[in-house]
Amino acid sequence: MKLLIVLSSTLLLTGCFDNGDQEVEKSPSTEKISFSESINLNKGVELGQKVFLNNCVACHGQEGQGLVKDWKKRQADGKFPAPPVNGSGHAWHHSPMALMNTINNGGVKLGGWMPGFKDQLSEIEKQAVLDYLHDLWPEATQKKYDARFK
Repeated sequence: MKLLIVLSSTLLLTGCFDNGDQEVEKSPSTEKISFSESINLNKGVELGQKVFLNNCVACHGQEGQGLVKDWKKRQADGKFPAPPVNGSGHAWHHSPMALMNTINNGGVKLGGWMPGFKDQLSEIEKQAVLDYLHDLWPEATQKKYDARFK
């Protein structure tokens, strides 16, 4: 659980740096999802919630709201606290690839303390966490993100 929270923090901190993300071109096949894809997405969100609850809530909070008021301020140990991942932070500013990179490699290099989950979570679990985080965001934030990256 602590690991997922750390991972989410790293993802948010990654957004503070220019990582060279380029916008992904939309294709007609990605603009609308079918009913079966919607069911699969819901299953992904459910799995993502379970993975989040088991790995992330200790640092990112039960609802992804974070545990400190000012998550942009370094703590006494010089590291950044885990940021909120519920849409009130900046994770949604980063591409899916950048977010996955943070999950895989953690946020220590960015000044945080989130460990990497590359070998702790399956690719399906990591994608499910991203699906769950997207689901936590307000609808307007989801639409902005989708317009830019999906």
